[in-house]
Amino acid sequence: MQEAQPFEMKEENINKASKALKAMGHPLRLKILCVIGERELPVMDIVKHVGTTQSNISQHIDILREKEIITSRREGSKILCKVRDRNILKLMDAMQQTFCAID
Repeated sequence: MQEAQPFEMKEENINKASKALKAMGHPLRLKILCVIGERELPVMDIVKHVGTTQSNISQHIDILREKEIITSRREGSKILCKVRDRNILKLMDAMQQTFCAID
């Protein structure tokens, strides 16, 4: 019987996952990510769905952007946000199925 090989982890991936999970650890930021999902949404649409002030949402979006969880771009007078990395989307999919389901 062969001995199982140890699971090889890339330090870069571990650090990226840790940084992402820390950023998602705040309830409002998690809610923002649940609202965005795989779409690109204007900040004001996020505000409407999350239910807090535009200023508060913008502060949390800035944190998510600094942690490289989301990207944003300007289109006219709108700021559009989307999740930056396919792996974050996979994680969000699992989290949405578990925590963001509408009862």
